[in-house]
Amino acid sequence: MRHRNTVKKMGRTPSHRAATLRNLASALIEHKQIRTTLSKAKAAQGYIDRLIGYGKGNSVHDRRLAFKLLQSRDLVKTLFDDIAPTFTTRNGGYTRIVKLGMRRGDGAPLAVLQLVGFEPFKFGEETEAAKPAAKKSKPKAAKAAAATAAVESATETEKPKATKSKAKKAEKKEVEV
Repeated sequence: MRHRNTVKKMGRTPSHRAATLRNLASALIEHKQIRTTLSKAKAAQGYIDRLIGYGKGNSVHDRRLAFKLLQSRDLVKTLFDDIAPTFTTRNGGYTRIVKLGMRRGDGAPLAVLQLVGFEPFKFGEETEAAKPAAKKSKPKAAKAAAATAAVESATETEKPKATKSKAKKAEKKEVEV
């Protein structure tokens, strides 16, 4: 039973868990959006919110605390100069989790963890753009005529290829003899 245990262990030792959270936070600060499993995204959400809270403080002490968690000066600079100023009016809820579905290999639930206000790429835009184009297609009779024309043209283009290959085989046999 996990009564009153608030730590999401993710099946890792404490040092491995800390390294995983650090890597997820570093990737999120660098790319503004990451794709990971749902459980890792939920575990990293609080860690990242704490980092952004340090960034909003903008003192030397807050920079040192952020460096303690991130261990990269470039990422701390990005956090304090680029990311944290955009969240000055927001009180928490700096990240968003968007569920993607199941991973193909092992069936693990996938999610996108992204910073609110930094949406560099939205998943599913390509499919939404393709759907209206499909709805504006030709009527059924025109579709059927186009399909039969495509089949006929495909069979016509295949026939010359077959004769060329037979001709080449015949030439090879004549050369060998």
